[in-house]
Amino acid sequence: MRRISAGRAVAWAYLALVLVVTIFPFYWIVRTALSNNYALATDPSSPLPVGFTLGAFKRALGLATPAEAAAQGGSGASIDLLLALRNSVIYAVLLTVCTVFFSALAAFAFSRLRWKGRNVVFGLLLSALMVPQVLTLLPNFVLVKDLGLLNTFGGMILPTAFFSAFNIFFLRQFMLGLSNEIEEAAIIDGAGPLRVCFRIVLPMSAAPIATLALLTFITTWNDYLWPLLVTNDDTVRPLTLALAVFKQSSPQAALDWAGLMAATLVAALPMLLLFVAFGRRLVNSIGFTGLK
Repeated sequence: MRRISAGRAVAWAYLALVLVVTIFPFYWIVRTALSNNYALATDPSSPLPVGFTLGAFKRALGLATPAEAAAQGGSGASIDLLLALRNSVIYAVLLTVCTVFFSALAAFAFSRLRWKGRNVVFGLLLSALMVPQVLTLLPNFVLVKDLGLLNTFGGMILPTAFFSAFNIFFLRQFMLGLSNEIEEAAIIDGAGPLRVCFRIVLPMSAAPIATLALLTFITTWNDYLWPLLVTNDDTVRPLTLALAVFKQSSPQAALDWAGLMAATLVAALPMLLLFVAFGRRLVNSIGFTGLK
């Protein structure tokens, strides 16, 4: 067997430490979600579930009766998890589709078309990456309010549906590396810019577009501040806000930590599955774009 050098041993130890630090919060969520609230208060530092029960998941999904919730230390606060999940899916899917579509068109214009002032406009676009998001919250809120789109999915989606500097830059980096031969042959055959875009360039960019869609979906799914500003109605409130309201609306002194962690785990599960399914493609596509 090959001898393990000291440097390799240190590297593996460091990776193991990073792995433990990364996974431990997820384990603690699961451990708390599987605990009984009354028993959890007696041994809060136990590494294993205290008073093992699935009651927290029943409370989070609205399947437990008030008597069952009280018997397991439930606070009595409720959350319509299915409605919040539906709102998050609608918000994330619509915003992802709009952002990726318009970003792909803009990236095609900046990478494959030749027009006067292209580099100047692209430089101005990149400058948007240096503007903190918090500076745009108030103007966007005033715009949405004046348009009468508060408490609507349109108000949540509109400010970022048509423009994302990072998304355009991400796709442009990939499109710059595409071969010109197929595109030139299509132009000789009479294809116009739109046909070249939709029939040649975009299909060849399917991998980075899928990666961008995944990144946008995850970011939107976890968004909290913007929905907090423009929504206060349960019919459009996404899951991130529903969890915060559930935490703050406990009518008793003790918070239902087990129920909150169970709902949080249900909310995070779709994102974990996406990372497991598309993690390798995500890393490969970022490498293809030349981003470091």
